[in-house]
Amino acid sequence: MKYNIVGRKVNLRDNFKERVYKKLGKFEKIYSEDAEATVTVTLEKNRQTVEVTIRDGVMVYRAESTALEMNDALDAVVDILGGQIRKNKTKLSKKIKAESLEQYFLEDAGAAEEAMRDEEYDVVRTKTFTVKPLSVEEAILQMNLIGHEFFMFLNSATSKINVVYKRKGNTYGLLEPEF
Repeated sequence: MKYNIVGRKVNLRDNFKERVYKKLGKFEKIYSEDAEATVTVTLEKNRQTVEVTIRDGVMVYRAESTALEMNDALDAVVDILGGQIRKNKTKLSKKIKAESLEQYFLEDAGAAEEAMRDEEYDVVRTKTFTVKPLSVEEAILQMNLIGHEFFMFLNSATSKINVVYKRKGNTYGLLEPEF
């Protein structure tokens, strides 16, 4: 796994970087060699936010935590990522042997058994609507008007289907397809 550690408004010490390698290193057997882990540490008003994004092919795992100390935030992020991996264990077991996962999560054996049950994804509603060419700003305005957390639209600048969504802190995100 490749690591990219970024500090925003904070200088990262070598012992924190070593801690990142150690904590995320336990996930290395789960992901391929091409997997990329991006760790971003941000300091805002004496609170430190650690965000970890692991990309492996089409699989993306992301977790974020804020604490007074960056080490505490890192521990919380690793716990969240472990939970996501346990939840998706049956999907991941196609890539690796199941017993290699078990050694990392023995303390949560009950949760692992629960996650192993096959989940069925039931689509309970299908909604169709007319897609109109809009700018990103118009799409955000439309999303806010209808009170949704996301909005799909045809981007008038790129002629591709895009999705705008609300993020934490009253910010917005844009999803664009890449082929």
